[in-house]
Amino acid sequence: MHTLAPLLVACSTIFAADRPEAPLGKHIDNFKLQDYLGAWRQLDDWSDKKAVVVAFLGTECPLSLQYGPRLAELAKQYEPREVAFVGINANRQDSLAEIAHYARVHGIEFTILKDAGNKVADQFGAQRTPEVFLLDAERTVRYWGRIDDQYGVGYARPQPQQRDLATAIDRVLTGEAVPTPVTKAIGCLIGREIRKPPTGDITYTRHIAGIFNSHCVRCHRQGEIGPFTLTSYDDVLGWTAMIREVIDEGRMPPWHANPEFGHFSNDSRLSDEEKRLVFEWIDNGAPEGDAADLPTPPQFVEGWRIPKPDVVFSMPEPYTVPAKGVVAYQHFDLDVEFDEDRWIQAAEVRPGNRSVVHHLIVFYVPPGEDPRRPELPLFNALAAYSPGMPASVFAPGSAKLVPKGSKLVIQAHYTPNGSEQVDQSVGGLVFADRANVGRELRTKALINVRFAIPPGATDHQVEAEYRFGQNTYIYALLPHMHLRGKSFRLDALYPDGRKETVLDVPRYDFNWQNSYVPVAPLLMPEGTVLHGTATFDNSADNLMNPNPKETVHWGDQTWEEMMVATFETVPADQDLKLGGPAVAHLQGDDYEVRFTYRPDAKADAVYLAGGFNDWQPTAHRMEGPDAKGRYTTTLKLKGGRHEYKYVLDGTKWRADPGNPRRAGTYNNSVLNVGE
Repeated sequence: MHTLAPLLVACSTIFAADRPEAPLGKHIDNFKLQDYLGAWRQLDDWSDKKAVVVAFLGTECPLSLQYGPRLAELAKQYEPREVAFVGINANRQDSLAEIAHYARVHGIEFTILKDAGNKVADQFGAQRTPEVFLLDAERTVRYWGRIDDQYGVGYARPQPQQRDLATAIDRVLTGEAVPTPVTKAIGCLIGREIRKPPTGDITYTRHIAGIFNSHCVRCHRQGEIGPFTLTSYDDVLGWTAMIREVIDEGRMPPWHANPEFGHFSNDSRLSDEEKRLVFEWIDNGAPEGDAADLPTPPQFVEGWRIPKPDVVFSMPEPYTVPAKGVVAYQHFDLDVEFDEDRWIQAAEVRPGNRSVVHHLIVFYVPPGEDPRRPELPLFNALAAYSPGMPASVFAPGSAKLVPKGSKLVIQAHYTPNGSEQVDQSVGGLVFADRANVGRELRTKALINVRFAIPPGATDHQVEAEYRFGQNTYIYALLPHMHLRGKSFRLDALYPDGRKETVLDVPRYDFNWQNSYVPVAPLLMPEGTVLHGTATFDNSADNLMNPNPKETVHWGDQTWEEMMVATFETVPADQDLKLGGPAVAHLQGDDYEVRFTYRPDAKADAVYLAGGFNDWQPTAHRMEGPDAKGRYTTTLKLKGGRHEYKYVLDGTKWRADPGNPRRAGTYNNSVLNVGE
């Protein structure tokens, strides 16, 4: 799974609502506002212009961030044709300093005014950012809506298909009718002043802050993925209308699993009671309450979503992302040495520049492996970044093993955003104490790479299966598709004929790559088949679809597709605290090795097989069972590397549950004698 997720414009604040009555033909009276430098400007200042574009903008809305450079380009393009561009910021939460920063970052040279109290926004009937109004020479509204259709809710086309604003300007300048005078603006609700006096007993400090601390602040705090902070009353107040909308629509907090199937410890949904409190608080004018009632804020390690890392790593040098085009996957070898086996308790990788980082994966390359093997980022991943994906924090007693001599690599996928950018992503690892690790998490996957999604198909299904060769626990599940992904379901087909849906994602969202962690690990008995059904929408109705006219196959890039579900597993019989075989040196290159095994299923006999007996399944019968159900045997072996397995009744092969070292396709246990 090379591609995990995009850094697209979709976020918690993006939505296209039903439009109020269109103000087409409405004359806009002169208004007077200050720009972010303190100078007073009025609409009449541009009385000599043939047309004026008034763009309502916000400094934090993801769509405003995406369209800032586009507006700057259009302003320069139409300046020789006597068209003025004027920006207006009506958000109560945006300061003059933040507006100045927004203009500087996006290269905006046209005037941006601060509409304190939303009076001008009310005059226009503006609702969202970005939202544009085109005024002709008489200052009559001739066009209202979006800039173009390149960016939207969860998608970013390579190029716009409809250049709505530019088309409208061209028609107005030539005296022609605008072909589509109204389009839906997609963006954040303007953070208007709350004019209703606060009332009621539900307050921010006593009731609402705790809800946001539990469900929102992990992402909506300084330096994290949330496009704005929700850590204080002042932060929240400007976003109350938007908060209500995204909660009411079920888009925030981001959670896509069907609640009818499974129970997950990281389920981020608000309860019905929490929703009621938030909605009633907003309806009552958002009263603040007594500061003494504020709950203790959640504690985070500054700059991390994991505990303080034992090792911090960085891309060796900054990488320059071009302004346009397709950037091939980049791989950066990291300067992290593993001079001994290391157990990873938590891991995180963080983008240095979120505006262009599509996804990141940090994975390990065992000694002697080709670091560019395509399956390594899938099966050896320690952490990944994409919007909505949590950091890797493994349950107590569980960890991932990075073998001695391994190297770390970051795989990065970049998406140019219209201006040259620089990224230098970082990450961190938290080590576990080997003595406390009883379970090694290993990534398994069901995959189908041989599919063809026909052009225009709305519900094309692709299936894949994974069969469990022994009793196994699943600790987490992660389905993955690309832009045409519509839904994903995982069903367990048990040996006794039962069928159980363990995960159902009815509305798959490529922008939120969530890992689903069951409250209790899921037991997959030996012989269970995990069946995956992915549904793809390759039609024009799918606004995220890059090209509904082409047949789509497996591929790394987002305009191609993937059908894969990974899951973190542990054999049910595994207990690493048991340790591996006991080795005693005899003399010279000879060693005595004692093997001990307690089977996880009833067996009439247990055998030891390995390279030392040509993997004959019944050649070496072990003694037992003893009172504790254990089987034992002793071999004389030469120093060196030996692979082995236990065989129940000569047919069921088992890795050593106390030995974490595995090798090969069959996960043979590895013993290095004489190390």
